[in-house]
Amino acid sequence: MIDAAARELFERGIGHAFDQPTSEAVDAALGELGWHDALAADQRAAVSALFRRQGEVSATSSALDWLLASSLGADGAVVLPALGRWDPPGEVYGPRLRVNGLSRQSIGDRVVVVASARDKDIAFDVPAADLLLRPVHGVDPQLELLEITGETVDVDGQPLIGWEAALALGQLAVGHELVGASRAMLELARAHALERVQFGRPIATFQAIRHRLADSLVAIEAAEAVLDAAWLDRSPQTAAMAKAMSGRSARIAARHCQQVLAGIGFTTEHALHRYVRRVLVLDLLLGSSKALTRKLGSEVVASRQLPPLLPL
Repeated sequence: MIDAAARELFERGIGHAFDQPTSEAVDAALGELGWHDALAADQRAAVSALFRRQGEVSATSSALDWLLASSLGADGAVVLPALGRWDPPGEVYGPRLRVNGLSRQSIGDRVVVVASARDKDIAFDVPAADLLLRPVHGVDPQLELLEITGETVDVDGQPLIGWEAALALGQLAVGHELVGASRAMLELARAHALERVQFGRPIATFQAIRHRLADSLVAIEAAEAVLDAAWLDRSPQTAAMAKAMSGRSARIAARHCQQVLAGIGFTTEHALHRYVRRVLVLDLLLGSSKALTRKLGSEVVASRQLPPLLPL
């Protein structure tokens, strides 16, 4: 466990790491900082500090790939589920392995594909050359995602334990990144509300503007509270709940902050658009807020039992 003084110093180092101009340089800076060692010493502090900062500055790194690989004990990049999904990206059909997932553009020669077959998870080590790799140029091309699809045959798989735990860890990481991006959007809107003058006074004095900023802050704080509870509870169900809350809160913040910023918020000259693009994609990564909420609700209806109270 990292003490308070060491944590402050560590978070300052994380901030400096994201001053680097490229994701590769950020990865190198994180390595020099010892983030991987910190992850082993205090997983919560390492994950929350890094991904919150990554969201605040709308940057990218290989941290999520490394996090999943280390959790699964995999040697190489792990293929993520396709956007909007959280189940393993591989499907087994006899001798064939069908892949439909995502990764970053900096994968190596081989990738690890997790597939579900006969109620168990299997990890396949697949040559990247056997799969179709397509850069994703959608809403947020700066995220550097790579769509990975295709079929391969006669690949050996190894039984895998831990996909659910790795997925939960990934959902917490993305949740912190969403909260970081949400706080950055709120700060942009707050600063604009103080500077923008209408009818002879700052728009921050208007009640409608204050309501939107307050609603954004309430949503962000709620998401942060569920993330804190998820780290204490450490169950896959609570991690999914935290990811769903973070995604919903980020969409609320994006909508309200866009309204406060009005016309300037729609332009590419203003920074808001980068955060709005990022949260739209991150909300879909490892399960969207709507889909995860629907799944959690279905489980409550089926079991006729409410989830245990979260630790406070």
